[in-house]
Amino acid sequence: MKKIDDYRKLLGANKSSSLKELKTIYRNLMKDCHPDKFQNDDQGQEEAEHKSKEIIEAYHFIVSISPETWMSYKEEYTTTISSVLIADIEYKGQTLRIDYADGNSYEYFDVPKSIYIKFINADSQNRYARRTICNSYVYRKVTSNLVPA
Repeated sequence: MKKIDDYRKLLGANKSSSLKELKTIYRNLMKDCHPDKFQNDDQGQEEAEHKSKEIIEAYHFIVSISPETWMSYKEEYTTTISSVLIADIEYKGQTLRIDYADGNSYEYFDVPKSIYIKFINADSQNRYARRTICNSYVYRKVTSNLVPA
């Protein structure tokens, strides 16, 4: 949760901030540190560019894990985790990425290594993921690779 906490701290947001509040916070921060404000100050412009990139990254990340965003794809998520086979798994620094055969990918945050090891060794990774991981950890949709026919 360190990444999540750091991003919230950078934005000055909290767990219960709505998407509308996040958007307002984001716009106000961007007004203050937009690189165009520093036209005649190269160092200031460079710092503002760096700061604005951090703010943009934090904003998009926090929006992607907000409950309102989850609700927008809840039905698709439920269908994917309950009926689609896992195609690939990646684990880096307590972030577990699960790619499904339908092209959807989700990242789960703060997954302990012990849970990951049990997941890898499970008789049915799909069942283990559904029961232990999918609705127990903060997650976000990373991508959907479905190509229209």
